[in-house]
Amino acid sequence: MAGAGIWNGGLVAAVSLAMLAGSAPDARAQTYPSQSITILVAAPAGGFADGVARAIGEKLGPRLGQSVIVENRGGAGGNLAARLVAQAKADGHTILVSTTSTAINPTLYKNMGYAAGDIRPVAIVGSAPEAIVVHPSNPANNLAEFVKAAKEKSVEFGTAGVGSGSYIAAEYFFKELAKVQTVHVPFQGGAPAVTAALGNHITAIALTVSPMIAHINAGRLKGIGIAAAKRHPVVPTVPTFAESGFPDFHAASWVGFFVPSKSPDAAVTKLNAAINESLKETDVQERLKRFGLDPMFGDVAQTAAFFKSEGEHWGKMVRTLGLSIN
Repeated sequence: MAGAGIWNGGLVAAVSLAMLAGSAPDARAQTYPSQSITILVAAPAGGFADGVARAIGEKLGPRLGQSVIVENRGGAGGNLAARLVAQAKADGHTILVSTTSTAINPTLYKNMGYAAGDIRPVAIVGSAPEAIVVHPSNPANNLAEFVKAAKEKSVEFGTAGVGSGSYIAAEYFFKELAKVQTVHVPFQGGAPAVTAALGNHITAIALTVSPMIAHINAGRLKGIGIAAAKRHPVVPTVPTFAESGFPDFHAASWVGFFVPSKSPDAAVTKLNAAINESLKETDVQERLKRFGLDPMFGDVAQTAAFFKSEGEHWGKMVRTLGLSIN
């Protein structure tokens, strides 16, 4: 009888532990977040990544019942902020907001200061296509005409710097697809590149469409190609790459939310849902639209799959071009 009593007690204990284990994720979801949330933006203030982080951050606070602090930690091509988040406590209270660089850097950098598997994507919330733009005095009205001229005489193009998605996309297009000689002129950010184009100091610039929308629509700059499947509603005059005979080339910069990789699944799922709900609000979508960003929705699994495919997409271009940063 004593033995039976011990066995029965052990069975009760085992069942109780199993029930507790099964309920742990739900409990963690209910208690998350248990403190203020810090969002580290891997870019300076004023850009579209910063704008998106603040627009959604304002909604997350009331939705999750905790204060949300947004800090800008630009530097090292986005690796600085990513490293800080990778090293943070894995509880979902420290969030990285970054761009396509997060998918590019594992192939581009020999040492990011953290391992690619140290962070995981929570949600990708908006995407804007890459574009090539010239001064209105340039005779080229599309990429076909620009490439024809470039075959006769080498041209220069400016970007926000070596390693940016805009640079990689443009370099891959010119070298691998168009087969033309170009000279790359790196600028310290998108704003100086746009200023150079406005002053007709450079033949062309390649940037995400976001900082050029107002200038294109006002006629101060002329878009000759947008790397999207169809023309973009915010700059409808800009023809697609496909319209110039390059149908299979698409490239876009997006904004995503990331956390340390070992953050609890329940917390990640709850955060993903809160971000998606925030993204549905009209004022948030309007702010994204001003940046030329198309809203993107997806659960955790869909987000992970998209991020994986982006790593492969950009990684292929980086390897083909033989690019590497120490």
